[in-house]
Amino acid sequence: MKTLLTLALVGFSTLAAAGDVQTASQAPAEKYTYSTDLDIAKVVSISSIPDVCEVVPAQMTYEDHQGQRHTLEYRVMGNGCSKF
Repeated sequence: MKTLLTLALVGFSTLAAAGDVQTASQAPAEKYTYSTDLDIAKVVSISSIPDVCEVVPAQMTYEDHQGQRHTLEYRVMGNGCSKF
C-alpha cells in the first residue's frame, strides 16, 4: 500500500513539474525598447553574458508589484572586449 502511494505521489509531482516548465516556456520574452514602461519589484534571474566582443541578446526575468512574472529581452555588449 505504501509503495502504491509513493508511486502515485512521484507520478503526480513529475506531472506538476512538467506543467511548470511548459507554462514558463509558453510566455514569450518581451522586447525592450527605450519607451518600455518597466514595473520591477524583484529581479528573479538575469542571463549570463558571453565572452565575445559584440552586442548579444540577454534576458531578465522579474516580478512586478502585483506579483506577475515577466521576461524581458534586451541587447548588451559582450564581456570579451579587451581594454587596450
